[in-house]
Amino acid sequence: MAVSGAQEDRREPVGIDDLLDRVRADYERIGPEEAAAAAAEGALLVDIRYAALREKDGLIPGALVVERNELEWRLDPRGSHRAPEAVSHDLRVVVICNEGYASSLAVASLRQLGLHRATDLTGGFQAWRAAGLPVTL
Repeated sequence: MAVSGAQEDRREPVGIDDLLDRVRADYERIGPEEAAAAAAEGALLVDIRYAALREKDGLIPGALVVERNELEWRLDPRGSHRAPEAVSHDLRVVVICNEGYASSLAVASLRQLGLHRATDLTGGFQAWRAAGLPVTL
C-alpha cells in the first residue's frame, strides 16, 4: 500500500510540557534582570502578548510589540514584512509573553529561521513586573 505525503511524517504525539522541555533544552532562558541588562546592551525585547493583556498590565519601555501570529514575518531579516529592527540573524532577541510559556515556542520558531541568539524571559511579563522593572501603563 502506498503512503501518501500527509501520512509519511507521522511522529509520536507529545504533550505540551514535554514539548516545552524539548525546545528549552536548545537554548538558555534568562530572568528579568538579565533581560533588562541585555536590552541595555542592545538586545531587542519583543512583547508578543495580545492587546488585552498589554492594555491591562502595561508595556515594557522600549520593547517592540509584535503579536505572536506576526512574529516570524516581522523578525525574519530576509523577510519582506520585517520590522526595521530585524537587521541580522545575529540580533539578540528576548521574546516576552505573559508568563513565559508561549515565548518558548516562539523562540523555537525564531531559531529555525536562523535567529540563533533568540531566547525568552522566564516567567514572562509577570516576572518582569514582579522584579520591579519599568512598566508603562
